Amino acid sequence: MGEDVRLRAVVALAQGMAAAHTPRESWRAAAVGVCRALDGGFAALSVWERELGRLRVLVNAGDRAPDEEEFPEAEAYPVHRFPEITEFLHERWAGGAGPGAWVETAAGPAGPAGAERYCHQRVAALRRRGRSSCVVAPVVLHGRAWGELYVARAAGAEAFRAEDAEFATVLAAVVAAGIAQTERLEEARQLAFTDALTGLANRRAVDVRLGEAIGRHRADGTVVSLVVCDMNGLKWVNDTHGHAAGDRLLERFSSVLSLCGAMLPGALAARLGGDEFCLLAVGPPADDVVRVADELCRRADELELGEGVACGVASTQDPIGAVRSPRRLFRLADAAQYRAKAERSPEPVVAGRQGPDDPVVRLADRPEEGRSASAAPRERRRIRGRRR
Repeated sequence: MGEDVRLRAVVALAQGMAAAHTPRESWRAAAVGVCRALDGGFAALSVWERELGRLRVLVNAGDRAPDEEEFPEAEAYPVHRFPEITEFLHERWAGGAGPGAWVETAAGPAGPAGAERYCHQRVAALRRRGRSSCVVAPVVLHGRAWGELYVARAAGAEAFRAEDAEFATVLAAVVAAGIAQTERLEEARQLAFTDALTGLANRRAVDVRLGEAIGRHRADGTVVSLVVCDMNGLKWVNDTHGHAAGDRLLERFSSVLSLCGAMLPGALAARLGGDEFCLLAVGPPADDVVRVADELCRRADELELGEGVACGVASTQDPIGAVRSPRRLFRLADAAQYRAKAERSPEPVVAGRQGPDDPVVRLADRPEEGRSASAAPRERRRIRGRRR
């Protein structure tokens, strides 16, 4: 392979990883790019999980065997089965420069000293899956062994040589840089969608997920339910016991919210801001969501220093009319929560369950029926003034 061809392969690999937006996309771009660069038939990217003492496969690309999934859930191998790994697994390398790659063949050790390493596990796998040779390249991230790239060629193809191992070392460095970039993006994404105090999702995350959920509802009728709750008495706690006590109350309530949210498969628990929280459930029946909201009210009422929560529920499965936008479902749940606050209800108020002239639905929809939008906040402030 000429130098210009290899240079283009390195550039293509780097561009593929730079275009990835998620860890999975990054893993796949790495495996596919390295496989093409080395003219292989199959490639895998694995991560070393030190605390579990195993090598876990993240992605398999190319010509996969029947037992090789693209993104396997449970394909892992004990590190002690790979003696060549244990030599450098716990080492550190200045500047991120780690050990070089090596070649193994289905025939076992051969060639000049140092050109190949021998691992009977990999040799057996090559033979079992009809492959002639493989090149293994450690991936070093932040000066520590992170994982490995594995590229194999089919039986009958020319076996990898020492110069292929040298090139694989270069490719592994490009992959390491790409993975580091993806991890930084993922960390930034998590920060952007996470509430700093409670660790729950934030309003931005709710807006994104709710928009996707309403899109599904409009496409196939998927049930979407939203629980909005407002903690009672937080201002009194802050004023009487200090903001540190108020923060602890918020954290304790967030734990209760997460626990209750776990009763609804896939539900998103979030802090909207201040003393307002929500649960977003996509799929479960409305009655299940209401039961969880009722349990949430009961548990919140038992929190030390707290005065419970005002809780409102809106679900596309209830008689609330067509829900064509995330904003309308949010307005309905919000209006139900304000009514619960006004009535000092120990139970959740559910939009649409008080008959054709449901007051919650009227409150939520009134601005859309000709009343000025500015009137809604004034009415809500009047309701909100009636605190416990």
